[in-house]
Amino acid sequence: MMGSSSEARHTATSLGAKRRSAPWLLIAALAAGAGGVACGPSQAEFDAKVREIESLKNQLSAEQAQNKKAKSELDEAAATIEQLKQKLTDAGLDLNKLNANLEQQARALEEYKRRAEQLEAIKKRFELLRAKLQALTKLGLNVTVRNNRMVIQLPGDVLFDSGRETLKKEGEDILKKVAEVVRNDAGLAARTFQVAGHTDNAPLSGGRFKDNWGLSVMRAREVLAFLISAQDKGGGGLSPARWSASGYGDTDPVKPNDAPDGKQANRRCELVVVPNVEEMLDLKTITQ
Repeated sequence: MMGSSSEARHTATSLGAKRRSAPWLLIAALAAGAGGVACGPSQAEFDAKVREIESLKNQLSAEQAQNKKAKSELDEAAATIEQLKQKLTDAGLDLNKLNANLEQQARALEEYKRRAEQLEAIKKRFELLRAKLQALTKLGLNVTVRNNRMVIQLPGDVLFDSGRETLKKEGEDILKKVAEVVRNDAGLAARTFQVAGHTDNAPLSGGRFKDNWGLSVMRAREVLAFLISAQDKGGGGLSPARWSASGYGDTDPVKPNDAPDGKQANRRCELVVVPNVEEMLDLKTITQ
């Protein structure tokens, strides 16, 4: 019994000691917890985040207000448009037809722009061709546009004697120079030409040509034959595939036949630059 009493007193003493130390353990635990909180964001950082959140909230509110205002304005504009449509309808205007007309006008504008670009390209080629033929004007020849064709006019009296189709020496010399200009330019040599014979309106009195048609055709044929003859045979050396001949008699005068100078101008041969498909426009419109 003595032993049991001693053990009981010892146990009671231990429990009492533990109860007296409990408040200190709680304080230590709280201190440790406070130490853990001290490792997180500082108060200044926390306040900055709060301010940032408030700023974003204000910005969102402002944008929402702006969107609301824009939606209101859009609704008002839509209502105004509907009112205008109704007024147009009341005035007898068909909006579908109006839109179709606008589309047609837009297509017409695009077509106009395309044709203008095409015309500008043709004009540039035309100017280049005229520049290449400029050398012939230095020989005293007239380079012009007639009947939508670029034309090199050769005086008939220089090429032929009256009523004859045989080339004169002076005429051959001029044709050699013309052939040299064409032959030495790749662009001109690749073009298609026609020799056109013309006369005045004085009737032929008999002879083997019978009329001015026959004379103009034979003169054109003689010029053509000379231009396509080989150079070593005294000709122009041009490609026969690029040349043809025709006679117009007195049907296409350049001046009235009521005076000697007019008749002289009408007695001529023309070297006509035949336009290609892209040039089948009015060249007069681009030479103004």
